[in-house]
Amino acid sequence: MAELKFEIVEHLITMSENPKGWTKELNRVSWNDAEPKYDIRQWSPDHLKMGKGITLSNEEFGVLLKELGNK
Repeated sequence: MAELKFEIVEHLITMSENPKGWTKELNRVSWNDAEPKYDIRQWSPDHLKMGKGITLSNEEFGVLLKELGNK
């Protein structure tokens, strides 16, 4: 299996932290040297391990913000 390469380009929000120090965050992440995308997932305290999450393009993130603003 190929190694997953990632870089947190910009940290935007820490939404929560569990007792073990893992945090749920909204970041802009570059996956395998691609253009950074918006990403929501849990991260270990050292940011070397991650949980399952969701990645959104700029367009998808814009739609999400627009729709949340209409609520």
